[in-house]
Amino acid sequence: MRIVYCISTLAIGGAEKQALLIAEQMRKRGHVVLILVLFSSASIELETKLPTMRLNQQRSLAGFVRAWRTARSFLAAFGADIIHSHTYPANLFARLLRLSGTSGCVLNTFHNVIEGGWFRRQLARSTRRWMSAATAVSEAVRVCVVEQKLAAVELIRVIPNGIPIEDYQPEPKLRRETRRELGAEGRFVWIAIGRIAKAKDYPNLLRAFAQVREKMVDCQLWIVGGVGQDRYEEENLRLAEQLKGATGVRWLGTRTDVVSLLNAADAFVLASAWEGAPLVIAEAMAMKLPVVATDVGGVVEILDECGEVAPGADSAALAQAMLRIMQSERKEILQRTDAGRARVEHYFAIDPIATRWEAFYGGLVERQG
Repeated sequence: MRIVYCISTLAIGGAEKQALLIAEQMRKRGHVVLILVLFSSASIELETKLPTMRLNQQRSLAGFVRAWRTARSFLAAFGADIIHSHTYPANLFARLLRLSGTSGCVLNTFHNVIEGGWFRRQLARSTRRWMSAATAVSEAVRVCVVEQKLAAVELIRVIPNGIPIEDYQPEPKLRRETRRELGAEGRFVWIAIGRIAKAKDYPNLLRAFAQVREKMVDCQLWIVGGVGQDRYEEENLRLAEQLKGATGVRWLGTRTDVVSLLNAADAFVLASAWEGAPLVIAEAMAMKLPVVATDVGGVVEILDECGEVAPGADSAALAQAMLRIMQSERKEILQRTDAGRARVEHYFAIDPIATRWEAFYGGLVERQG
């Protein structure tokens, strides 16, 4: 098959990482793969050796039209069997390519329970007829997409995110070196990973961590992620300065060594207000970290009973869940983390997930043919 993966950017993010992982798996299986990137380069990007076409689309109507014409001409020659898009802008772009008469099945993947405001939803509803099929990264996302009428119930199915299990192995020597480098020796380290944006609700996490430090002073919180929206970064920094826990917070920014940082941490925390199926939870579980997360979106579908959950936007409950992890017996923690690793190996390893994608693609092409 000839498969085009359409994504908004190559910036470090869950949807972008997943698209590249699937594309790499398909190329290993002998399919012809192309990455189509809508917008200009980010300052720090995911690396890929896959063939990549950048449209450098300007965020205007004229910019969209130019990019659409370029992509239409190229794909007419490429002859794609599948155009598989991820994230809202790419999903919309792929549908409009289908409208232009571009051959190939258009497959949209939904990564979140919230796809934007009223205008975005209306635009998605009015163009949904031009997609051949859709997938959701969790059952929670599938339900929301159907309820919001962004895709017909008969067209959407769930295929979860996958991770390359072999890349996530605890390494004691690397752990010691990373902790020494970041001045965390002898301290309990919480790690949170995700862009600084409203969905991640870092104010909830900062308030919870301040409460944790009232009981357990000798701990740190590492926050790993770039700026999603400037105003949220400024709000979070001001809040961190106001709270007592501010001295234990390390803002590490965008990093390419996330596996090393997970390896060096003692526990993972996610405080989001909404999510789809956060890949980073599976990554933390694969690294055998205890996990605390808010019960939003598809979080529990990944975590099951292998970690602690708290209601969204409840910093007191989140703090209590974090303290339960810190005060648990070592034996209990090991039982949970071993179960978490086993769960990821069984349900979220990339090889079987890629097999499901390959079969799904084949079915789409067969039906269209």
